[in-house]
Amino acid sequence: MDVKLQDLRSERNPKARIKIMHGHFARSHSHVNTYIDISTVKCRCNNARETARVLAEPYLSSTQIDTIVCLDGMETVGAFLAELLMEPGNISVNGGKNISVVAPEMNQLGQMMFRDNTKRMIGGAHVLILAGSVNTGRTMMQAIDTVVYYGGNVCGVCAVFSAASKVAGIDIHAIFTTREIPGYQVYPGHDCPLCRQGVKVDAIVNSYGYSGL
Repeated sequence: MDVKLQDLRSERNPKARIKIMHGHFARSHSHVNTYIDISTVKCRCNNARETARVLAEPYLSSTQIDTIVCLDGMETVGAFLAELLMEPGNISVNGGKNISVVAPEMNQLGQMMFRDNTKRMIGGAHVLILAGSVNTGRTMMQAIDTVVYYGGNVCGVCAVFSAASKVAGIDIHAIFTTREIPGYQVYPGHDCPLCRQGVKVDAIVNSYGYSGL
């Protein structure tokens, strides 16, 4: 596979950056014509911190948050996000709190779950769900349902990239959207126009990255 990743930087903070690659990519629930690589903000400390700074903006002055639930391996960004939200000051309603940062586990049936030692951080808590990318919204909807099942209150949803503006009636605050990536398309896996045209799948992609074919 000829890897041609292009840098895309946030207008609000250039250190909050992703890479994109055009082609034909298969995800677990869908096919997409653009691969979104978020490994820089997930793995590099400085980029993770600056990404968290952008993600924190909508919640600093108005949203009570007790727990951040991280999807897609976003725990590093989630920890910086919690730190920024907890900073003492007049602007932050969470100043001085001790925000929990947790990630759900997937069981053998493909269901999200929290073990007994972490579900206490969900029940009765105001929960912000943080994702790397949102495409169809299916995984995010599953996360919302899981939080509600464990007695949590979803107070917000945010992502580095999102192809959707809302999920379950909740606004998705994303750094990058289809406005920054014109032409981005998500197709049902069973009804992909690229497959019908005989376009070869370039790679299998998920939250961990891509594997070229």
